[in-house]
Amino acid sequence: MTGLVLKELWGRRRRLAGSLVAVFLGVAFLTGTLVLGDTLAGSIDDYYARAYGDTDVTVRNATKVSDAPWGPRGQIDAAALDRVRRVDGVANAEPVIQGSGQLLAKDGTTIQSRGPRTAGNWLTDPKLNPYRLAEGRAPRAPDEVVINKMFADEGRLRVGDRTAVLTPEKVPVTVVGISRFGDEDAFGETAFTAFTLEGARRYVARTPDRITAVWIRAADGLSQDALAARVRPVLPAGTEAITGDGQVDEGLSAVESGFLRGFRVVLAAFGGVALLVAAFSIHNTFAITMAQRTRESALLRALGARRRQVAAIAAAEALAVGAVATLAGLAGGIGFAELLRRLFSAFRIGIAMQGLVFTATAALVAVPVGLAVTLIAALGPALRVSRVPPLAALREVAAESTAPTDTRIIIGSVLAAVAAGSVALGALTGRVPMTAAGAVLCLIAMVALGPVVARRAAAVAGAPAARLRGVPGALARDNARRSPRRTVGAATALMIGVGVVTLLIVLIGSLRAGLEDGVAGSFHGRIVVNAGSNETGGFDTRFAADAAELPQVRNVAGMGRGDLRVDGRPANVRIADLVSLQRVLDLDVVQGGLAATPSTGGDGATGGLAVSEKIARDRGWRPGSRVGVTFADGTRQTLQVGAVYKNTDLAGDYLVPRAVWNAHTGQPLDTLAFVDLRPGASPADAERALTRAAAPYGAPEAQSRDRFVAAQTEDINGFIAVVYGMLALAIVIALLGIANTLALSVHERTRELGLLRAVGATRSQVRSMVRWESVIVALFGTAGGIGLGLFLGWGLGRSLGNPFAPSGTQLAVIAVVGAVAGVPAAIRPARRASRSAILSSIAAP
Repeated sequence: MTGLVLKELWGRRRRLAGSLVAVFLGVAFLTGTLVLGDTLAGSIDDYYARAYGDTDVTVRNATKVSDAPWGPRGQIDAAALDRVRRVDGVANAEPVIQGSGQLLAKDGTTIQSRGPRTAGNWLTDPKLNPYRLAEGRAPRAPDEVVINKMFADEGRLRVGDRTAVLTPEKVPVTVVGISRFGDEDAFGETAFTAFTLEGARRYVARTPDRITAVWIRAADGLSQDALAARVRPVLPAGTEAITGDGQVDEGLSAVESGFLRGFRVVLAAFGGVALLVAAFSIHNTFAITMAQRTRESALLRALGARRRQVAAIAAAEALAVGAVATLAGLAGGIGFAELLRRLFSAFRIGIAMQGLVFTATAALVAVPVGLAVTLIAALGPALRVSRVPPLAALREVAAESTAPTDTRIIIGSVLAAVAAGSVALGALTGRVPMTAAGAVLCLIAMVALGPVVARRAAAVAGAPAARLRGVPGALARDNARRSPRRTVGAATALMIGVGVVTLLIVLIGSLRAGLEDGVAGSFHGRIVVNAGSNETGGFDTRFAADAAELPQVRNVAGMGRGDLRVDGRPANVRIADLVSLQRVLDLDVVQGGLAATPSTGGDGATGGLAVSEKIARDRGWRPGSRVGVTFADGTRQTLQVGAVYKNTDLAGDYLVPRAVWNAHTGQPLDTLAFVDLRPGASPADAERALTRAAAPYGAPEAQSRDRFVAAQTEDINGFIAVVYGMLALAIVIALLGIANTLALSVHERTRELGLLRAVGATRSQVRSMVRWESVIVALFGTAGGIGLGLFLGWGLGRSLGNPFAPSGTQLAVIAVVGAVAGVPAAIRPARRASRSAILSSIAAP
């Protein structure tokens, strides 16, 4: 039987080439995404391993208010440094001060970055300091700083230049050194400005008796755990000692469970779509080849082969194709990962991925998946061919049935009804899991009902060809109608690829429209002063008072961001003067009011907590409810809920009064300022006036409301390129499936093509017929994919609470690309069909 399998493979190597390439591309994409994920994880691991130098133990504030790896922690008593230094086994200990610090470029503007913008002190112990001087020297005076090379280049700064750092006050400084993080120009895209210890105390900590942490280096021969055990008994209340390894593991765990997990899921989803598209191409290829071997399989049965043996031969062929393609895909995946690495590096994702990391996990996932997809895709045709009766070897048999069975029609109709109902009900009730389940059922129903609608769809799609191209067009339409299963098999791969991409396009448009509606519904002013999306950046809260003095401005309110624990749970909150905020934003308050209400905490601060309607409903809160909060400095306080509001697009789920927040931070910042103009004031004049007023604060941009919304969707727009890349991959694999189907169809219709040539058809007409058949299949797949994507995109968008707002331009691009894709897919099959000799074709069996 092995010899027979090898003979079949070698004799039909051309027919199986398309399946082999489809599996290769799918496995290569999956392997590439896995390798890229491992590479990113390795790069992050390396960054974290070097982030603390050779620090063996860190003493820090014990309060954790954020799950982010670099989440804020409050300051600690500087007296902890002297206590630690007296511990036996401490070779050296240095105070660490870190906080917000935005370096200004040579032209006085803030240097933008995706990473944190921080300032602190330059560590004098080179073993504890993760940075190395590349140029210049260490700072010696409070107004001297060392900056990292990436931001020196971005800000066009050199050693000796004068600039300023916003902490948030504007601190004039002289650049005396330029640093590098190991071999990198920065730690990711973190902007770090290093003062002397005195300068950091004065401008960042703002007090001589508070520091951020103590970094400790152990004496030779003492382990990190042993040193931590010695340090802990001398620490003041509210502080903790963590080993260097523990700190690295803590950060890596947070990244792995957050950003990296999401990154891997997105990449795996793209790989899964590629493999799913490949699976349908494989299935269609094997379905046709097995149908063409009906008499051969019947002859094997007549000679004594059992059904199990016939199925085993087909399965062995599929496994052989899958094994070869999968091994090739592993190698191709490494090249694909390198391409992705270069693309991500060009887009500056914040981590420089230096070298590919290929782990055994990638191979252990990709190889079984590639083999399993190939085998499962070929399983149906293998079982079908094994059921051929031996008598079929003695007579002519149809290669495949043309009419769908009643069972298929009934099951497909029921599945379609249930799927559509689930999607619609989930959309109307906001239940995302129900909508997602309906989406999966829609895909199954599409596969089941495809042959049922293929005849009519092919007739509709082929009508223009029949009118415009005459006989070749009519023949192409009839060929597509004659074998609905084959038409659906060729079109399904394209349908899935186009459907997924359309779904993403609709979701992106839905999210953008939801944001636009939210901003339009909340903010009726004309201008927003925007510091950017970086949460560690911002501008001094005094800017709002300066802006309020402008003659064009009627009302202005600043808003910042921060992290604290609310009712024991980490929360990212918005900070603002609530009375001023309600003058510029319509938050649709449904209970209580945004006027300040007294807190019941022990520090005597005034102001109440405002929460979204969803949070209030989930926690059972209402105005007057007392809520415990914990600030990063370790202070616990009880606040009263003063208001419950609906509009969360700008305000988030929590609003904390500025007066309450400022009591627990030395660096209050606003990231946005909402400006309402006086009646008759010129928006253009107001923008210019606000731009001048913002210059001393790092020049945050004064934006019209429309430009502000556009800025909020920049990250979404960047994802469009990824979606188009996914469309290109799906179309390439689908093209292979269409081309392979047409090639097999041409081989099967050899006698028919010979007869057409014999009765006068020209080579050009034969090529046109095959080409139009390919276009009809592509049109069917593209139209079905767009329809499916629009429906599922509507359902998922509505279930997430966003309006249905697909981009007509992007959908038009998808439609054109998908439809035109049929032309290149038909090039080789059409050429082969037109070049066949007339007499030998007529004589073909």
